[in-house]
Parts: sequence; C-alpha cells; structure tokens
Amino acid sequence: MNSNVLSDIRRDLELHLGEKVWLKANRGRRKAMVREGILESTYPYHFLVRMGGQYNNSRISISYADLLTQSVELCIGAPEQRLVANLGK
Repeated sequence: MNSNVLSDIRRDLELHLGEKVWLKANRGRRKAMVREGILESTYPYHFLVRMGGQYNNSRISISYADLLTQSVELCIGAPEQRLVANLGK
C-alpha cells in the first residue's frame, strides 16, 4: 500500500479536526453500523472519533487503510449535507 496515499488521507482529515462526522462500517451479512461522532485527533496510522449520543465518552480508532479499502465510509458534517470524504482518490 502506498504510504503517500495514506498520508494524503491523514492531511485531509486534519483539516476537519473537531468537526462532526458520520461513520458507516460494514459488519458483514448485510449489517452496517452508522454512528455520529467528532473527529478528535489523527496519528500516523489511525485517527480517533469521539462518539456522541448513547456512546458518550467513548472513542473508536479507525485506520486510514479502512477508508482507502472502503470498509469504513466517512461523511463530514451533517448527514443531510452528504459531504462524503472521497479521500485518497
């Protein structure tokens, strides 16, 4: 995997730190998890999202490779705006 693409994804996400995001993760057999959170911080190989709603005070870690392989979809902003992050493409 090209590390330049992953660092491009990281730089793109750093522009949206502190903003509301929506995550959709495929969990197999036609099941998907959709959660709202705040993009909290970025690290060399993953980023953190602070979860909202019933998941207060919890954080999930997502790798940039998950975005690249589309196992996780990331929408930045309110869901009605549908600003889908097509990062690394």
